[in-house]
Amino acid sequence: MAFPKNFLWGGAVAAHQLEGGWQEGGKGVSVADVMTAGTHGVARKITADGVHPGENYPNHEAIDFYHRFKEDIALLGEMGFKCFRTSIAWTRIFPNGDDAEPNEEGLKFYDEMFDEMHRHGIEPVITLCHFELPLNIANKYGGFRDRRVVDMFVKFAVTCFERYKDKVTYWMTFNEINNQRMYNNDFSVFTNSGVIYKEGENREAVMYQVAYNELVASAKAIIEGHKINPNFKIGCMLAMSPTYPETCRPDDQIEALKDMDKSFFFGDVHVRGHIPSYTKQLWKNNGWEIKTEPGDEEILKAGVVDYFSFSYYMSYAISSLKDNPNAIKDLFIPGVKNPYIKASDWGWPIDPVGLRYMLNVLAERYDNIPLMISENGIGLHEEPDAEGKIDDQARIEYFRAHISEMKKAVEIDGVDLFAYCPWGPIDLVSASTGEMEKRYGFIYVDKNNKGEGTLNRSRKNSFYWYQKVIASNGEDLA
Repeated sequence: MAFPKNFLWGGAVAAHQLEGGWQEGGKGVSVADVMTAGTHGVARKITADGVHPGENYPNHEAIDFYHRFKEDIALLGEMGFKCFRTSIAWTRIFPNGDDAEPNEEGLKFYDEMFDEMHRHGIEPVITLCHFELPLNIANKYGGFRDRRVVDMFVKFAVTCFERYKDKVTYWMTFNEINNQRMYNNDFSVFTNSGVIYKEGENREAVMYQVAYNELVASAKAIIEGHKINPNFKIGCMLAMSPTYPETCRPDDQIEALKDMDKSFFFGDVHVRGHIPSYTKQLWKNNGWEIKTEPGDEEILKAGVVDYFSFSYYMSYAISSLKDNPNAIKDLFIPGVKNPYIKASDWGWPIDPVGLRYMLNVLAERYDNIPLMISENGIGLHEEPDAEGKIDDQARIEYFRAHISEMKKAVEIDGVDLFAYCPWGPIDLVSASTGEMEKRYGFIYVDKNNKGEGTLNRSRKNSFYWYQKVIASNGEDLA
C-alpha cells in the first residue's frame, strides 16, 4: 500500500470563496470583498475605496457556507474526509485588522465549525491569511508595506492559536504569498498583501519588501504558536508550478532555473530560516534596500515551518528568447506553450507528471520535510442533466492521473507526503475570475455567474468516486 494508514485525505477551500455573510456577525470588509466578478480572460476589478453600487461582488454571498456549514460538512463526512482545509477570515476576528479586542461572535462561529468537523471525524487544517486581509489595513497602512502590520498579523494568529489550541493541530500562516513573484500582476499583490502600487515606483522592489515583512510575520507567529501548544504543526503554503525549459538550449535551462528561484525564495526562508544568497545578490545588483530590523535574522531562524504545503495546478514552460511566438498571453500563466500537454477550458496546462516532479524537487531540496498537497483541481463547465445528475468524468480522469503520479512519488521515490486536499470539494467562487461557473467541486451548488440559483447542493459522479478512493486509501482509482 502506497499511503500510510493515517494519510489525510480531504479537500481545500478559503473562507472568502464560500462563506458569504460578508456583513454578518460583526465581520469587517476584506480585500476579497471589494473584488468584482470577472470572466475568463477578464481580470476582476479592485474597488479599494469600498463597495460600489451596481457592481457584482460574488464573495458577498458566495455559497452561503456561513449559514449552511453543518449541511456541507456532513457531505464531506459522507465522502469520508479525514481533513478539511479552510481559513479563518481575519475580518471576522478583527474587523479592521487593528482593533484592540477580537470580535467574540466571529470566534464563536469558528468554534462551532470546528466542533462540527470533529463530530464527523474531520481534522481541521487552517490557513490564517488566505487572500483575506482587512481592507482597512490595505487603505490605512498600505498593507504589508508597513512593518506595524506584522504585529497585527501576529496578534490575530495568537488570538486564534489560544482560542482553538485544543481544536486545531494543523495550521498555515499565509496562502500562496509567492504568487507575488509575478509582481506586475496587480491582483496578486493586492490579494496577498493589501498593496496598491504607486505611480513610478519599482514594483519588484516593493514586492520583495512586503514579502520580507510577511515572512517575518510568519516566523513570529510560528514561534508564538509553538509556545501556546508545542504539538501544533504549523506550515507554509506556496503555489508550486515547475518551470520547464522550452528547449535544451542552455540559456533556456538558466531561464527556467532563475524562474523557479522566484518561488524557492519564499520556501527557502520558510524552511531554512534565512534569506538565500541568490536573493541577496539580486537585491544588491539592483540597488534595492530592503528594510529590516534588529533581531530579524534570529526570528527567521527560530520560526521555521513544521511542514511544507503547496498548491499544484499546472506546470509552465519558459524560453530565453525575446518575443517568442509561442508566448502565452494570460494573466495567470507566464511563459510559452508546452506542446506535450493539454489544457483546461480556462487554458490552465494539465500536467499530472509535473506533480510527481514537484514532489521530488521539494523533497530533495528540503531534506524530505513532510509535504502536504493543499490544493489540486480542475475547473470545468458543468450543468445537471434532465435527471439532475452531473457526469463529471473529466474531473475523475484528472484526479485519477494526479493521484497515480502522487503514488509513484511516495512508493517509488520515497517522498514523505502526509495529506492530499483537492481544491474545492464543493463548487465555490473562483479566486482568479470570480466565476461560479468555473466549477471545481465534487458537490454541485446551484448558482450561476449572475448570482442566480437556489444554492441547493447535489452530489456529482466524482463525489462517489472520491469516496471510494478515500475508503481504499488511494488504492482503488478505477
